[in-house]
Amino acid sequence: MSGTNGLRRDLRLIADMVAPGSRVLDIGCGDGALLAHLSAEKDVDGRGMELSQAGVNACVRSGLSVIQGDADNDLATYPAGAFDYAILSQTLQATRQPRLVLERLTRIGRRAIVSVPNFGYWRVRLGLLATGRMPHSSLLAHSWYDTPNIHLCTIRDFLALAADLGLVVEQAQMLDRVGQPWRFKADSGAANWLAEQGVFLLRRAD
Repeated sequence: MSGTNGLRRDLRLIADMVAPGSRVLDIGCGDGALLAHLSAEKDVDGRGMELSQAGVNACVRSGLSVIQGDADNDLATYPAGAFDYAILSQTLQATRQPRLVLERLTRIGRRAIVSVPNFGYWRVRLGLLATGRMPHSSLLAHSWYDTPNIHLCTIRDFLALAADLGLVVEQAQMLDRVGQPWRFKADSGAANWLAEQGVFLLRRAD
């Protein structure tokens, strides 16, 4: 669901986590909506990486600095601490090596902002239980045979991975099915049941 100015609500929450004047890399930036917003509203030095040529073309037409590439192969070329924030929105589950991607994100960015769909969401669980088929939701809209999402996780799975990598979760925001924030903590059972997606601000432990 979109927030004000047409920006998706999860992207607006991500934007709120970014300090003005920062250096930002947005991986899987799509049509550049978040980068454009951050440039206009927070005066960031923004760069983008997008797999689809159509997305790259849309970004370039908007005057954004975006290259074609993918998170699995191209993050390794960036030096450590090259950006203040490395952003990966609704993309981690579509990577082949999500653990490695998350490691690289938190290496090249002093902080990483990651949003993921929650496969533990109650509607997803109920759909699988009731129909015996892979469920659909607003964030998991593809059929099993054509989905780009190949490594689905729950909120608890993501937090366990972050802990295993020694990452600190500085902020976490859980969203319901219409993009409204929940007030419960990310590590609660309620979050794993009721949140359709989570947005996390991460950094390496000091």
